[in-house]
Amino acid sequence: MKTTRVYAPASIGNVSLGFDVLGAALTPVDGTELGDVVEVKEADVFGLTVSGPFAHKLPPGEDNNIVTLCYAHFMEEMVKLGKPVHHVAMTLYKNLPIGSGLGSSASSIVAAFQALNVHFDRPFDDNQLLLMMGELEGQISGSIHYDNVAPCFLGGMTLMTGDKDQVTVSLPVSPSWYWVICYSGISVSTSAARDILPKEVDMATALTFGRQLGVFVHALHSQDFTLAASVMNDVIAEPYRKSLLPGFDEARSFSMAQGGLAFGISGSGPTVFAVCDNAENAEFIREWLQANYVQNEDGFSHVCRIPQKGTVEQQVKE
Repeated sequence: MKTTRVYAPASIGNVSLGFDVLGAALTPVDGTELGDVVEVKEADVFGLTVSGPFAHKLPPGEDNNIVTLCYAHFMEEMVKLGKPVHHVAMTLYKNLPIGSGLGSSASSIVAAFQALNVHFDRPFDDNQLLLMMGELEGQISGSIHYDNVAPCFLGGMTLMTGDKDQVTVSLPVSPSWYWVICYSGISVSTSAARDILPKEVDMATALTFGRQLGVFVHALHSQDFTLAASVMNDVIAEPYRKSLLPGFDEARSFSMAQGGLAFGISGSGPTVFAVCDNAENAEFIREWLQANYVQNEDGFSHVCRIPQKGTVEQQVKE
């Protein structure tokens, strides 16, 4: 019996300065599996099983699960292509907390689509899959955006183009940077975090946003990572969203005082991240965040790097 299993990593959306257009995949340096896994196997009828440490946080019923919606959408697109379809059973291993700012819904979506695509002998290319992933992510967050699904799927740091023919391009990353992430344990919904934002930004803010993003991309390509870090400042969302994150200002102050190059909100929060250029500083900041930013038993903190690869097809023993 054919079985396909795919892991999709956590991700940082926005990366502070790139609201809705910049994202980065994450992999903990200690080998922790920080991401969701979806398994697909042959079956007579469709069924979905959910397990994992955060499975109990999902809405009950397979019809309310995003993986079921991914399956339905994938099959619709297969029929449009004239490809043969058949039922499968799917299992979601929910390793990422919901509403964490770590691309939890994106991880489930990406793992589901990639597992289905591999299982059905790859009928869709990467760009076609990204368009489907973005559409399903939009059903969760209220608008189509790719800053989590793209890096989760492809790995690395990705910049969204706004062009459906090429959804994203890959950016260079600093080989010396460590990314300390800390999930506080509380939940912040993406839609609620969007509602708190102003509907318009003033001219000065728009100019600052464009300048910072342009300088950041140039600096990465020029390998001027000091310059890149200097413009990692969120002028769009952080001034408003940090009110939803208890202890944010204290966490920022401590991290920057201990050698952090940049500090910001991962996606919609409550997860925060600090960028460091050495492992010792990163671990020291991680320990402080674990002790001081985490609010409950669900919270955690990891030192991460940005992996070159996103989804990983895992071997399944029959």
